[in-house]
Amino acid sequence: MPQDVFAPWLDPDANPIIQFKNVTKKFGDFAAVDDLTIDIYEREFFALLGPSGCGKTTMMRMLAGFEAPTEGHILLSGQDMAPVPPNKRAVNMMFQSYALFPHLSVWNNIAFGLRRNGLPKDEIAARVDEMLRLTRLEKFARRKPHQISGGQRQRVALARSLAKAPKLLLLDEPLGALDKKLRQETQFELMDIQEKTGTTFVIVTHDQEEAMTVASRVAVMDHGKIVQVATPPDIYETPNSTYVADFIGDVNLIEGKAGAMDGDKLAISWGEGLADIIGTPHTNFDKGQTVYFAIRPEKVTITHDKPANPIAFRGKVLDIAYLGNLSTYHVELPNGQIIKAQTANNRRISRRGFTWEDKVWVSWTDTAGVLLEN
Repeated sequence: MPQDVFAPWLDPDANPIIQFKNVTKKFGDFAAVDDLTIDIYEREFFALLGPSGCGKTTMMRMLAGFEAPTEGHILLSGQDMAPVPPNKRAVNMMFQSYALFPHLSVWNNIAFGLRRNGLPKDEIAARVDEMLRLTRLEKFARRKPHQISGGQRQRVALARSLAKAPKLLLLDEPLGALDKKLRQETQFELMDIQEKTGTTFVIVTHDQEEAMTVASRVAVMDHGKIVQVATPPDIYETPNSTYVADFIGDVNLIEGKAGAMDGDKLAISWGEGLADIIGTPHTNFDKGQTVYFAIRPEKVTITHDKPANPIAFRGKVLDIAYLGNLSTYHVELPNGQIIKAQTANNRRISRRGFTWEDKVWVSWTDTAGVLLEN
């Protein structure tokens, strides 16, 4: 593996910093986490992504030591964490609320944990100053939390969490209180700080865009199980189920029946009077088996004239969403199926190419979509 590629999960000799081994956590009869096994590696920015109630926060609370597994083991650097209390773990947790002390200055908020550990004054001062530089808060050191912005408070909480140099930092929806633009800016700051410190970050979020932006790998969760773990490009381009395809980004999902293979191409029948969809499968499908064709809107081309591409369908524009940089067209086909097509608005002033009720063609290549079993 090339030295400049960060992918320890592909290296058979790499040792994970975190290991979940058949971990189950039950609350009464309800399994919040269900027989979960996963490895997380040193220096990773690992995202746990899923809807509310999928088990991601429970996983994090078990890592921090606030909950104990009902079954299974959690290892940190090879050590079983079960007998280790939260305050003795080389782990720190940054909460969504930030939990800053309102009566203390930014400097003293960051110093708080170091003082609790009984560090000498000069070491505390040096470490706090280092954290202020890292998070670009030097000018705000003497201010109280209510005298700085939400984004700055977020950075104070991060500086305080990193001050004790934990092996692992847990971030529970850390950017949830910020507005969209600030959240996007802060995502890149988080990535930069994580890279500079080399600390392993595990972030819990329900925001797919956030997970895809910051993470080295994303674990998509559903009902206490991890349904796919992969890099952001792999999760987006090659989802392993309709659940992942639908949860990550925008997608067209078309249900059909597998036909005959023609070389490496598979024909999918999906509507009376409509030509078959041709796809390139990565797994074998039996003839007549239900198959789902998932294709992203940006991979669908919309034209007035019939394209040369054989995978093309006639429809009419039902709806248009103008998003500034993009326009999304909802095209209704004769069988009622809605296909979303996206085009980039790369010219500042241009006449809109399509409008409501226009008769159009939608088309794509035979490798543009993914064929899924469920």
